[in-house]
Amino acid sequence: MRHVIALDVGGTGMKAALVGAGGELLHRARRATGRERGPDAVVGGILDFTAELRAYGVEQLGAPALAAGVAVPGIVDEEHGVAAYAANLGWRDVPLRALLTDRLGGAPVALGHDVRTGGLAEGRIGAGRGTDRYLFVALGTGIAGAIGIAGRVEAGAHGFAGEIGHIVVRPGGTPCPCGQRGCLERYASAAAVSEAWAAVTGNPEADAADCARAVDADDPKAREVWQHAVDTLADGLITALTLLDPRTLIIGGGLAEAGETLFTPLREAVRQRITFQKPPTIVPAALGDTAGCLGAGLLAWDLLDMTDGTEATS
Repeated sequence: MRHVIALDVGGTGMKAALVGAGGELLHRARRATGRERGPDAVVGGILDFTAELRAYGVEQLGAPALAAGVAVPGIVDEEHGVAAYAANLGWRDVPLRALLTDRLGGAPVALGHDVRTGGLAEGRIGAGRGTDRYLFVALGTGIAGAIGIAGRVEAGAHGFAGEIGHIVVRPGGTPCPCGQRGCLERYASAAAVSEAWAAVTGNPEADAADCARAVDADDPKAREVWQHAVDTLADGLITALTLLDPRTLIIGGGLAEAGETLFTPLREAVRQRITFQKPPTIVPAALGDTAGCLGAGLLAWDLLDMTDGTEATS
């Protein structure tokens, strides 16, 4: 059966699947990333995992995978297939595509940025399905985005497109690890809300989910923390909407799990800030933590389609 390998590499775990030509999941598996063993061990684990997936395809599906798609965090040079930098995995300039192609017996490999890859899946088969232009924003430990245009995701000239979390919304504000001050993700990410709520409650274990529950219970302190994050997020989003003019705004990540506790005030905050811009439809992401893996599968099939098209015209 024709299939590809899809792999989503996270800071703590890897999610993988064998994906059929129609998008069906023929096999799913998970492994620990093993970052505590160092960057070389992480790369070795990725290579071993993909080799196991290839062997499973041969044994159970009668043929090796035709291609592989791999989503990784950090800075990714998709054109050259290099995982340039990932702080949480400790690697720099890893020629991951070449290493994987070699381990997979010459099968073509597509390498993608984790959030852009997840955004690709949300745009094609998730919450943005049928939308020509969308912006996917993931509110997690940080904030990142994916700019969707006509079925593809824009990576930018240097692979940095969509880094909405580093729009400065509070000039001179809280320092950010990126070197700026006042970045959006220092105020409106799940990590930022967790930090703010922990400070208010005096409980270092308190997190954004606890804050959302307190908001639902009408706790005034929680409402203040939450509204501050929502207002700051809306400030960042209005900049993105002005620049990109998306038809649909898809919000995912841990903070979006709060549902309408987030979306009701966020829609209102964005509406209040709109002047000449056309308001987008604001919807929650639909694919959850499977988005990266599903998007990696799409990257692999796209790569095969491009290869087939090149061969057909040559």
